[in-house]
Amino acid sequence: MVQINSVTMRFAGQILFEDINLKLDSGKRYGLIGANGAGKSTFLKILSGEIEPNSGNIAINSALKVGVLGQNQFAFEDFSIKDAVLYGNKRLYDAVKEKEKLYENGDFEDENINNRLAELEIICAEEDPNYEYETAIEKILENLGFEVHDAFMREITSAEKFKVLLAQVLFPKPDILFLDEPTNNLDIEAISWLENELNRHNGTMVVISHDRHFLNSVVTNILDIDFKTIREFSGNYDDWYMASTLMQKQLETERERKLKEKEDLESFIRRFSANASKAKQATSRQKQLEKIDISDIQTSSRREPSIVFRKKRDIGNEVLNIENLFFSYEGKDVLKNISFKVEKGDKIALIGTNGVGKSTLCKLLTHELFPKEGKISWGATIETSYFPQDTTDIIKGDMELFEWLGQFDDKKDLDEIRKCLGRMLFSGEEQKKSVKSISGGEKHRMMLSKIMLEKGNFLILDEPNNHLDLEAIIALGEALYKFEGVVICVTHDRELIDAFANRIIKIEENGAITDFKGNYEEYKGV
Repeated sequence: MVQINSVTMRFAGQILFEDINLKLDSGKRYGLIGANGAGKSTFLKILSGEIEPNSGNIAINSALKVGVLGQNQFAFEDFSIKDAVLYGNKRLYDAVKEKEKLYENGDFEDENINNRLAELEIICAEEDPNYEYETAIEKILENLGFEVHDAFMREITSAEKFKVLLAQVLFPKPDILFLDEPTNNLDIEAISWLENELNRHNGTMVVISHDRHFLNSVVTNILDIDFKTIREFSGNYDDWYMASTLMQKQLETERERKLKEKEDLESFIRRFSANASKAKQATSRQKQLEKIDISDIQTSSRREPSIVFRKKRDIGNEVLNIENLFFSYEGKDVLKNISFKVEKGDKIALIGTNGVGKSTLCKLLTHELFPKEGKISWGATIETSYFPQDTTDIIKGDMELFEWLGQFDDKKDLDEIRKCLGRMLFSGEEQKKSVKSISGGEKHRMMLSKIMLEKGNFLILDEPNNHLDLEAIIALGEALYKFEGVVICVTHDRELIDAFANRIIKIEENGAITDFKGNYEEYKGV
């Protein structure tokens, strides 16, 4: 279906990948993975024809329909929601809109108009043989949580715009799908629906995602960008992880063997090169030494952050009590009569569909907002640390990374600040970068550094996994599991929830809550 021939791509003087030759087959769904900055999105743009590689080419049969998930959420502001979805089949959209215009304004005694209407009917029949496009669009939108389909795109939120772009690319049922982070801004129910849709896709698919559960559920093959090449593995993400871990251990063993051999040869040469009776042997060892090439055993571009949450203060018996909490926004009730008590040892996953008030509750707990009615009572020993959803907008300015982080260290311990940054993969000169120059993923790692430095005993995290790569999300889950304090974390990542949560609180559509003490698998089994 897709043939990749000798593709090489450089960026800012660095080789991302070189001389890539792959064949992507029909019926296979490929997960494209790699460290942040490895070139995943760049490679997907090359596949879709959005950008050209430095050398090589991509061959796709022109008869096949290609669908690419759009990234510009504001490209269709003057479209209705359903028209934006219909635009996914541009030929059908143009025919439908021209036909509507002719029926509205046309002179039906004009033979040219009647002939054109006949031509348009043929196009519509070719693109939509069963005349079911309106029903199909309505069904997709309903599954994505849209009740109103005639609203303009400019009237809906950014998260909803992204859902429409997802509906747009799925609607025409393309033979080839290229999807970059399709689970962004989707709640758990919408992600589950998307998994079912993609598992029914019979063509070729390449998807980038940092959602491990999603990759395990959807993909049949993995394309791993590492070592400046792209290797294909059969199976899902967990299958790749086991295979790649074994391969990496074998490489490390070989590297250690070569280093030991190199050290032994160098030691022999130093000892005996001046000894006439051993000079011949020393020369022979020198030749052996020159043949040892350690550079061909490359180091992976993946780096795992070391996330460790410690608390300065132990938690007393009283933690948090929420009583009869009400909150409304612009006249609309968001949270209604919410009451629950948080106890020592609770690791809470706060879930629910988008827009039900999860972030609102976090802001109420951190005093960014104040309730209309009700009471929030904190225990005297509680010290909170907060990870806001809009972290990428908050971290800005000209300060260097260690200066920005130093604002949150009472002792201004520069060594501790630098160590904290180092654990989050900011080393050496990287720590002198300005915060305005770093990526979204780096800003999220900065916020996690801040939380580690603060050492609060109650963590409030609002979608901290956004922008993080898979390695960082796994490290975050382990850190939350090992943390000896209390956690409330908003996330749609089921693997992250499985890693740490022992209590599930779901905010329902009606503003009430479902409170379940147990892990997510137990909650789903109820």
